[in-house]
Amino acid sequence: MMHPNDRFLRALQREPVDVTPVWMMRQAGRYLPEYRETRARAKDFLTLCKTPELACEVTLQPIARFPLDAAILFSDILTIPDAMGLGLYFSDGEGPRFERPVRNLSQINNLGVPDPNEALRYVMDAVSLIRRELAGKVPLIGFSGSPWTLATYMVEGGSTKNFSRVKGLMFEQPKAMHTLLDTLAEAVTAYLNAQIAAGAQAVMVFDTWGGILSTRDYFAFSLDYMRKIVAGLIRESDGQRVPVILFTKDGNEWLEEIAATGCDAVGLDWKLPLSVARSRVGDKVALQGNMDPCVLYASPERIRDEVASILASFGEGNGHVFNLGHGIHPQIDPEHVKGFIDAVHDLSRIK
Repeated sequence: MMHPNDRFLRALQREPVDVTPVWMMRQAGRYLPEYRETRARAKDFLTLCKTPELACEVTLQPIARFPLDAAILFSDILTIPDAMGLGLYFSDGEGPRFERPVRNLSQINNLGVPDPNEALRYVMDAVSLIRRELAGKVPLIGFSGSPWTLATYMVEGGSTKNFSRVKGLMFEQPKAMHTLLDTLAEAVTAYLNAQIAAGAQAVMVFDTWGGILSTRDYFAFSLDYMRKIVAGLIRESDGQRVPVILFTKDGNEWLEEIAATGCDAVGLDWKLPLSVARSRVGDKVALQGNMDPCVLYASPERIRDEVASILASFGEGNGHVFNLGHGIHPQIDPEHVKGFIDAVHDLSRIK
């Protein structure tokens, strides 16, 4: 009988593991030829996200190809604002856009919290299908964007370089911004709990844009809402603990405060050595990260050296999930990815 690989879940709870578990942000994506083939069949990205069978197919592709220790739901970060009726679409070369951005209090007050089992049924169906198809091989991670990160897209109307609209609203009408973030925190909590009920065994909150804020504003407009979400999550399912990972890109200076939210693990970008991060949080949380994705452009030997360096930086003991410091780039050679994953397992194996 095949024993399920649960080292990812064990590491998140700082329990002993045979080797350091590894997965990659955006591991189901454009660097894989099989993903590009499925994406072409789907015709467009939103159809790929909203068709559970296709979302399942691409979620499982990296698991079939590499000895990864977790699968992550294939979905988009902007499913919640889309379900709120903002009219999400993708334009070539520009990324996500909204037909109806929210920019004043009356628009914000009109937003409802979508029922995840109705408006986002396709996500829950994908989670259930993926969990069934994985058949216990590796755990399944569910995820959401953070309230602040979702708000940036909703107010800006899409991607932005200077965040002028969302920061303008935050500074000029803080009550309106807090109203928006309250609604989003409620929506994210319901969304992640529905994913857990559908079969997600760990969940991650991506705070992609928290790092653009000052310390004062990060605590008030991003971290406080992630704390609310953590407090509202189902933390046990099928008799197993459901770990929660928080990841704020460029959030290293707030590591202690992130660790104090009640989460199980903190995701790190590549700018802070794991030894420093570990000395700052102690045994409070597990750490996830933190190789620069661009290392994967280098030779397999150079990749292996970097893996060794990061493992040495974490040092002895429990509570490390190896990952990239952000998502894998589309141009990466899959053979380099295989070398990377093999290096993590080989070099971390307890001799």
